[in-house]
Amino acid sequence: MTDSRPKLREVVVVEGLHDKQRVDEAVDAEVLILGGDRVSRRTVDLLRRAVEVRGAIVLTDPDGAGERIRRRLDQLVPGLLHAHVRKASAASSRGVGIEHASAEDVRRALIEARGRETLSAEQSFGETPEFTLDDLARHRLVHHPDAASRRERLGEWLGIGYGNAKAFLHKLNAYGVTREAFEEAVRRLDG
Repeated sequence: MTDSRPKLREVVVVEGLHDKQRVDEAVDAEVLILGGDRVSRRTVDLLRRAVEVRGAIVLTDPDGAGERIRRRLDQLVPGLLHAHVRKASAASSRGVGIEHASAEDVRRALIEARGRETLSAEQSFGETPEFTLDDLARHRLVHHPDAASRRERLGEWLGIGYGNAKAFLHKLNAYGVTREAFEEAVRRLDG
């Protein structure tokens, strides 16, 4: 069965887990969860990198808190795109939020924010990934007793954060880490 969701190159930024679940129903995209109205330095760094490499779309709840988050992110990260779901479309008896909007409304808002056509579900935004599982294995970032701590330190130095092997590999490719930066960080790690 093929995935009929449009694939977005941009990272989609949402407030919480339930918002991410709604975005996942609507499109195939990497989703970054803020987890509240506080924005960490690491999140800001990831968003700046995402804007440079592939773009980022902010999709916050159509309420006062969502607008404050949006303004704060705009101050910290120039170049963000903004998707808006109408308040009436995101309201339910349980409140107002992206998680209450239909997948179709979320899809439409994200596509409109892009201002250009989406890639088809069969296309990907990158041709061949720069990094593979072989790179992780060769540098003891997977299948090694110290792999988790090595990924943690490497992710910190590269500014992409921690992840299990699969997530770390995805971050290496998604946030535009260069081969040179990766190799330099590995040399530093091996000390």
